[in-house]
Amino acid sequence: MFACFTALLWGFLAIALKVAVTEINPITVSWFRFMTAGVFLFAFVKIKKPDEWQAMKPFPWLSLVAALGLCLNYVGYITGIHLTGPNNAQIIIQSAPLIVGIIGIFIFKEKVSKRQLAGIATAACGFYFFYHYQHGNTLDQGKALYNKGSLIVFLAAICWVVYAVSQKVLVSKYPVRAINLVLFVFSTFALAPFVDYQSILQMDIGMWLLMLFLGLNTLVAYSFLGEAFKYADANKVGIIITLNPLITIFAMTILAYLEVTWIAPDTLSLPGLISALAVLGGAIIAVKSK
Repeated sequence: MFACFTALLWGFLAIALKVAVTEINPITVSWFRFMTAGVFLFAFVKIKKPDEWQAMKPFPWLSLVAALGLCLNYVGYITGIHLTGPNNAQIIIQSAPLIVGIIGIFIFKEKVSKRQLAGIATAACGFYFFYHYQHGNTLDQGKALYNKGSLIVFLAAICWVVYAVSQKVLVSKYPVRAINLVLFVFSTFALAPFVDYQSILQMDIGMWLLMLFLGLNTLVAYSFLGEAFKYADANKVGIIITLNPLITIFAMTILAYLEVTWIAPDTLSLPGLISALAVLGGAIIAVKSK
């Protein structure tokens, strides 16, 4: 249930981000997410788990590398959503777990089966055809923008890989909540000079609620993910999380059918949907253990 709720939060996150960037620039939205999550997590650790912060001695400088990777991932991901759309960004960002798997093979010397290699190959083919159909369905004047947005999302995936690999090393020695607090606080201060504070002061009540949802989504999703790993195998949790783009695609299809005006329609053609399922299926096969 924890893993499913995390997938649900991340599935709707892309849609909420697309709505937010219609009024607030991507860096400001990312800063607000980190700041909100950081404030709530700081209060929790300070009051309930002060011993976890004491465990961060000596200070793990690798956590700053993880923080930089996560910070750039947030900014790149929301920028890609702004330039392309929730569905496109959700599929391309799935290159991140595949890259992590490849790094695990070559850097951490993890064993790989023929089935996992087949999964990587299937996902790679899915990525190629997904990009081909999405690019083909884009108007000529928007192709350059689509290419730029897709590239930014892919770079965001690489930044997430930097975060994930660093986090893999850190969690063996330090408490997860304390590490996350470093990530949120570092990113809040790193993005602060580039924030458009005037746009925040001019937000109406609806936008304030949306931004608060984005901040709490950041905190709750990662907290629930940590809880999920306590009660279920990482393999099973990972598969559930990988399916979160299906929630985005399903929700965006319903919104397009209802012809809502507060978000631009973003639907997939049948070939695009088949390609997206190949990406997700290949990714699941690649990360699934025996």
